Amino acid sequence: MFRKSSGKVLVTGAAGFIGSEFVRQAVARGYSVVVVDKLTYAGDLARLKSVADDVAFYKVDIADGKKLEEVFKKEKPRAVVHFAAESHVDRSILDDTEFIKTNIVGTQALVNVARKAGVEKFVHLSTDEVYGEIERGKFKEAFPLKPRSPYSASKASADLLVQAAAHTFDFPAVIVRPSNNYGPWQYPEKFIPVIIYKALNYQPVPVYAQGLNVREWLHISDCAAAILKVLEQGKVGDIYNIGSGDERKNIDLVRIILKMLGRPETLISFVKDRLGHDWRYALDSRKIREDLAWSPKIGVEQGMARTVAWYCEHLPWVKGKVVALERYWKKVYRSA
Repeated sequence: MFRKSSGKVLVTGAAGFIGSEFVRQAVARGYSVVVVDKLTYAGDLARLKSVADDVAFYKVDIADGKKLEEVFKKEKPRAVVHFAAESHVDRSILDDTEFIKTNIVGTQALVNVARKAGVEKFVHLSTDEVYGEIERGKFKEAFPLKPRSPYSASKASADLLVQAAAHTFDFPAVIVRPSNNYGPWQYPEKFIPVIIYKALNYQPVPVYAQGLNVREWLHISDCAAAILKVLEQGKVGDIYNIGSGDERKNIDLVRIILKMLGRPETLISFVKDRLGHDWRYALDSRKIREDLAWSPKIGVEQGMARTVAWYCEHLPWVKGKVVALERYWKKVYRSA
């Protein structure tokens, strides 16, 4: 059992979407938190503003082992929760360089430093995408890894490196594999915030192919609460799927959001499908529900309503990110 009295928790990627929610919840629970983040385009300290006075922040690239060692020597964390990753599939298809560096090289550097520091617990955040796609049934933790995009291949590689350290060195690692997260503060290159922002501005809402791909949607607060459960009670060496059990076709989710915003379905614009687009993901989450007594609290309709309201209230933040994104994609298209 790991508790707040056990010592400091170092969180990588803590200025990101899921990492920041975990930090906010951990601080609220009384944990002493050390934050490490490279602050890439997707990182933003605004996500940590509410807890800025309660955490120690270090701007460090996790692939830089020497700088990581300095942080570990100074802060002496007893646990690590590893969120830092490049995560956008479309970007990985265009160029996988940063995905290899951060997700694979960075994870290995972090594992090496944490192992030498003798941490008591290392929670590694993976993804349901490492399993590949599944037409029927649900992925169980023991299923083989069959990643199908550069992003998911880099995450599967990280999983294997963590598992290798656990087997070879008795490294106290636990792996979590969540389904698709959504909620406040998500960077507006991801599916849900794109829908909301485009619809709010009466712009065409892009949907791959016919929007029939199926995903399992999990509110970020439920995901972070599950990861806290794993930190505190998860068995070293185990893997835990974290899913809501609520599957939706992409097109159905778009229609739900358009209805919430009072926008017409004529805004839907079907676009050319993503290369290698996985058809369906679905997780069997019985293990974490039964062993750790976790269950999601927020249903999709309720969670989407909260998310839509948040984006409506934080349009300046969203617009600033969208402008930066538009510059990025214009540069990509010019160099293509």
